[in-house]
Amino acid sequence: MTSFVSHTTIDSTDAYTQSVWWQGVLGYVEDADDPNEPGHEECPIFDPETGHTLLFIEVPDPTPGKNKIHLDLRPRDLTQQEEVDRLLAHGARLSTDHRGLYGPGTGWVTLADPEGNLFCVLKSPAERAALAAQS
Repeated sequence: MTSFVSHTTIDSTDAYTQSVWWQGVLGYVEDADDPNEPGHEECPIFDPETGHTLLFIEVPDPTPGKNKIHLDLRPRDLTQQEEVDRLLAHGARLSTDHRGLYGPGTGWVTLADPEGNLFCVLKSPAERAALAAQS
């Protein structure tokens, strides 16, 4: 017997604001029959294509130090740089740029959301395919 991941939970100080911010990043939606509202302590959003759910839960004290789990994002339709630019304009902050770390065309960019949670932006599938074709 095995288990499956029901949803990914992210501790936050303002669950509603985080859910709205991440909707803009991922294109996730909320439950139309039970929409998230300011003041809600639990605010789920889900991918309309896959059903993957992020659940933002308000906690009184954020976990100190670096978060131990983070999201790795792969752009659907944009290049890595275009997605990084879009997310910075959306309010993300640059943490570390690891592009080229293992040679040309490699690496990722680490960003932080408004509450400081780190996440990475990887190369798009099209960029990966182009790099593989060069090899």
